[in-house]
Amino acid sequence: MYAQGYFAYDSKKSGGLTVSHLRFGKSPIQSSYLIDHADFVACHNPSYVTRYDVAEGIKEGGVLLLNSEWTLEQMECELPAAMKNIIAKKHLKFYNIDAIAIAREVGMGNRINTIMQSAFFKLANIIPVEDAVSFMKAAAKKSYEKKGDAVVQMNYAAIDAGLTGLKQINYPDSWATTTEGAAPIATTTDKYFGAFIKPVLAQSGDKLPVSSFTPDGFVPTATTQYEKRGIAVDVPQWIKENCIQCNQCSLVCPHAVIRPFLVGEGEQVPDTFETIPATGKELAGYKFRIQISPLDCTGCGNCADVCPAKNKALTMVPLTSVLEREEKNWETAQKLSDKKVELNPATVKGSQFKKPLFEFSGACAGCGETPYIKTVTQLYGDRMVIANATGCTSIYGGSAPTCPYCVNEKGHGPAWANSLFEDNAEFGYGINLATNHRREKLADVVRKLIAVEYVDDAVKAVGTEWLDNMNDAEGSKAASAKLLEACKEGLDMTGTEWEAEWLKNGKVCTCDACALAKEVLDNADLLVKKSIWIFGGDGWAYDIGYGGLDHVLAMNEDVNVLVLDTEVYSNTGGQSSKATPTGSVAKFAAAGKRTKKKDLGMMAMSYGYVYVAQVSMGANQNQWLKALTEAEAYKGPSLIIAYAPCINHGINMGKSQAEAKRAVEAGYWPLYRYNPDLADQGKNPFVLDSKEAKADYQDFIRSEVRYASLQKQFPQAAEELFNRAEKEAKEKYDYYKKLNDLQ
Repeated sequence: MYAQGYFAYDSKKSGGLTVSHLRFGKSPIQSSYLIDHADFVACHNPSYVTRYDVAEGIKEGGVLLLNSEWTLEQMECELPAAMKNIIAKKHLKFYNIDAIAIAREVGMGNRINTIMQSAFFKLANIIPVEDAVSFMKAAAKKSYEKKGDAVVQMNYAAIDAGLTGLKQINYPDSWATTTEGAAPIATTTDKYFGAFIKPVLAQSGDKLPVSSFTPDGFVPTATTQYEKRGIAVDVPQWIKENCIQCNQCSLVCPHAVIRPFLVGEGEQVPDTFETIPATGKELAGYKFRIQISPLDCTGCGNCADVCPAKNKALTMVPLTSVLEREEKNWETAQKLSDKKVELNPATVKGSQFKKPLFEFSGACAGCGETPYIKTVTQLYGDRMVIANATGCTSIYGGSAPTCPYCVNEKGHGPAWANSLFEDNAEFGYGINLATNHRREKLADVVRKLIAVEYVDDAVKAVGTEWLDNMNDAEGSKAASAKLLEACKEGLDMTGTEWEAEWLKNGKVCTCDACALAKEVLDNADLLVKKSIWIFGGDGWAYDIGYGGLDHVLAMNEDVNVLVLDTEVYSNTGGQSSKATPTGSVAKFAAAGKRTKKKDLGMMAMSYGYVYVAQVSMGANQNQWLKALTEAEAYKGPSLIIAYAPCINHGINMGKSQAEAKRAVEAGYWPLYRYNPDLADQGKNPFVLDSKEAKADYQDFIRSEVRYASLQKQFPQAAEELFNRAEKEAKEKYDYYKKLNDLQ
């Protein structure tokens, strides 16, 4: 038996679409085209039935397999009319399997691949099903025996259940002509979405003409909000009476789907939009609610896991049980007015009332990286410029056809661009140099404007105010608004002695002051101080892009670097990097990495003028926010190294925040801040924010597959490497403690 496989997939890391084109035959197969007439089609995600033409090209009498929880009666409403027409007209053998329920029953969580594979071999008639089961079980043993016999037996149970869980659907003849059924979710009438995004999302991008693409590479932001993928099996449900209004659930959400909202006096909301009185003197008179966007949720469950309430205020429930109600509630929340409440944005509670300007990305469910990026955009997104290294951050941050970076009510949001793996730091540095140069030219214009003898005193005052505050974030914001208003007023000659000449010239004044004021208006985007950020992973920062990163930090410019440290090359499949610790298994370190992790933070600190922080949101949310605000405020280069649990670690991503906490408690990931401003004040610039380990180091690493697999395959080497890794971690902490204790 010969086989040929071609797999077309999108860039989504959670709930992404993969179309597997499989051919089988008795002779070698060398087909150079995709399958357009299939004997067998399987749809593994029920949300796809309204998003894609899943039955397209299936042959007369072919087999269609659907994974869903629906009965025949429910399918009358859940399947689109066009799909039902094809099923009946082509007399398909239609089967359904509730693989999610089976997976949970056998202990596989939401992992359904093994179950669906088993069902495929039973229905496709490629080889005898007994042989297929034997081969699958042998493959499962080979793949998972290093994870323990329990995992192997779990996969055996899933294979058996895939055979017995199939149900043939005896559909009515009326399906051939019906016009009733589910319709695709209507999200927007936006022209760009309809002309470009929608066809690409529907896997019809190859049919678009070249004219659909912009030659300059610019694309609209805030477009992920229209995808409404509906990929979660379970979503969080808010229990208002248990909520303590800490907003931690919002902070840790990787996809910005759960947020706190305030309802003001007089704002009308439906009865389903239940609220409780907001706590805190600043919020007196407001009502509070935690709301989710159910169709944008990936169902990771971290929000419910971190809820600190005595009785959890969030519980995970099936998406289908709350979808209709919560989608309407989300729409209500989006229409609420922006509340100008004075809350400290450097606190967990205060930061989460600010709109995230990074939402609904394609990152993995439970991603450890995206909560950090989201927080940065909440605090600084309205004036951010981001240089993004290639890697996970660029894939979920800028893959066509949608963009997760968005704007606030004023239309302000992050400007984002992706560079190569090897030169991203230089790319961001160049953006900073160009911005500084342009702002200095603008400052010269403002100086000339206020030097004009006949310019109004009010214009001179606001011009001077802007010059004094142009390099201060909040100060430049306030002064910019005043300067723009003054320049606009100055260009309007209505009611003045120069009105007639002004009208004669087409409402254009040619005097020096007006020409300079117009130049200020033309460069309004430069008035507010920019927050320049350089994003990337450890593969970029520790390895391929390290030379450039070191150069940029050494230049002592005001740029901010955020390293999302997963300790492997995550985007390319989990290869070892210089951030990979001793004993960890990764590609190119299959027998455990034999050298210790590079201390990027200490190397940066050696300059003496670089702000450096090592953080872990799951362990200490306040320390993360303190480091973030200090780094952005520092007038020089800053480097934040953030611990980011990853699916490549072999952990439960529904508890990724808890895993980050365990890393700190075990002494695996110390927390610290190095602030050169403190040295200028005669204080110790190094502050160690984490205590000595209170949990067993080796218990922690052995609980992750990236370490446990070494123990299984090479127990003697594992013992040696784990002991060495623990010793290295202890030595590192002791050294940090000495730095902390310096007077």
